[in-house]
Amino acid sequence: MEIEKEIFERTRVDFEKLEEYGFEKIGENYQYSRLFIDGFRADITVDCNGTLIGRVYDVTIDEEYINFRIESQVGKFVNNIRKAYKELLEDIKVKCFKSVYFVNEQTNRICQSIMESYHDEPVFPWDSAQGHGVFKNSNNDKWYALIIYIDGEKIDHEKKGKIEAINIKLSPKKIIELLKKKGFYPAYHMNKKNWLTIILDDTLEDKEIMDYINESHRFTETSSSWLIPANPKYYDVISYFDQKDTILWKQPAGIKLHDKVYLYLGAPYSAILYQCEVIELNLPYQYQDENLTISKAMKIKRIKCYEKEEYTFTKLKEYGVRAIRGPRHMPELLEKEMDK
Repeated sequence: MEIEKEIFERTRVDFEKLEEYGFEKIGENYQYSRLFIDGFRADITVDCNGTLIGRVYDVTIDEEYINFRIESQVGKFVNNIRKAYKELLEDIKVKCFKSVYFVNEQTNRICQSIMESYHDEPVFPWDSAQGHGVFKNSNNDKWYALIIYIDGEKIDHEKKGKIEAINIKLSPKKIIELLKKKGFYPAYHMNKKNWLTIILDDTLEDKEIMDYINESHRFTETSSSWLIPANPKYYDVISYFDQKDTILWKQPAGIKLHDKVYLYLGAPYSAILYQCEVIELNLPYQYQDENLTISKAMKIKRIKCYEKEEYTFTKLKEYGVRAIRGPRHMPELLEKEMDK
């Protein structure tokens, strides 16, 4: 790999800082020249796409010097030139470029979407494969996405050069169907029954890829179910659910995305009337009155309704529920009964 590409591979330029550094804008490009070691000048160009191109000239004869680019050239003289040129490029990188996790634009967009959705940053566990980034569920360290940086021909013989792709976990049935479509490949270096590879080259739109990543993430989620009381005296849940399927609710400690919530309405109903799913967490919400204080809310979606005679408090006692004063986990047997 050429020196410039190696140094600037996972960076994006800040054009304003180029001019502060001393680059001159000529047309659509930015140019910079400097004697970086006795007798040798570096001419650096950054084009409108942010790609940096460098050339080194022997000023005594005004000819381009390329020996330092040849790896087999290891003498003291050429090593000094190579070292000084790299130091110049590293200085430009630090002062005029910002680091990004990955090479391709789509890969970085997907990475940003994952971090916004799940607050999980990529982990790079292999020194020998620094472009391979793993996304793990922060609750249990289970993998749900792996971004790989490999020769494209290892996946598709028509893909020349380095590519970035993502491995995600899906159901075997869905994998079989997707492999019939453009943009999907058998999982690279992972279980091909349960994992799938998608090349991140804008063949598929970000939203579609994120939908598959969300499915993959669900395989890592350890779902739990909650029994949560609601007081009809203070909030008319029934009337609200008659109009909408989702509602904001005070978020209990320990609850997770996609957990089930069974809403128990107090007197005059004294029964579980709704099964819901947590679809959003950590929503800022400030509310306070004499009965309730909320600083953080979740959004729950109604999944199922029950008749008021089905799961009364008398019925719940049969499953060990003696009191419902606050959020608590559902008894396993009760949940199985209600899910029949």
